[in-house]
Amino acid sequence: MPSKPTSPNLRRGAPTGALDAEAVRDYLLENPNFLTENPDLLPLLQPAAKHAGRNVLDMGQIVARRLGDELTRLQEAQDELLANGRANLAAQSQVHAAALALLGARNFEHLIHIVTRDLIELLGVDTVTLCVEAAGDGPTKAPMGGVYIIPEGRVDGLLGPNVPAWLEAVQGGDYMVFGPSAGLVRSQALIRLCPSPGAPPGLLALGSRDGEKFQAGQGTELLQFLCRLLERLFRTWLDLPK
Repeated sequence: MPSKPTSPNLRRGAPTGALDAEAVRDYLLENPNFLTENPDLLPLLQPAAKHAGRNVLDMGQIVARRLGDELTRLQEAQDELLANGRANLAAQSQVHAAALALLGARNFEHLIHIVTRDLIELLGVDTVTLCVEAAGDGPTKAPMGGVYIIPEGRVDGLLGPNVPAWLEAVQGGDYMVFGPSAGLVRSQALIRLCPSPGAPPGLLALGSRDGEKFQAGQGTELLQFLCRLLERLFRTWLDLPK
């Protein structure tokens, strides 16, 4: 008598032995991706589900809902990527325009004016200041508006030792950094300035009314590039050593 054909091997993790509705249900609950990983089974399941009683779920609706949720998640991820891309392009354009404006300075005083006045509009912020640490018996009051003399060691106190830049949301800025505009600042970007080995450290400080303009974790490469350019211009106009 010919032997009965052997049944095909079950997938790893599939239920073995006698199968009943409860065993299949338990297996599907333990392996929620089984049907999506075996889409060839769906046409077999859908007709039965559609013609079964009212207590039986329509598998087609379940799969369609899952696919719809997945499509929504993918669309949201794509929208976020596009939004980030547009924001990065806008930031690059702003910094490029700011760099060109700095390079067009006619003298040192004009350079300071561009930094503390023109950069406000070019970078889309509400206040821009320059801060320089007091150096020994040097001046304690800045000779130009928008420039502030801050106590020695204050740069490291604000940024941390050897930290090139710090972005954060705040409830009001530091008066020593932003002066009368400190009260309106809801987010700030502080970037270290080191124009010359012999010169005291300083800061380029950007403040915004928008609490989400500058956030911890955002990239600072563009702002650091702008400060490296500013350092070079300081050395040029003030004849400082490199």
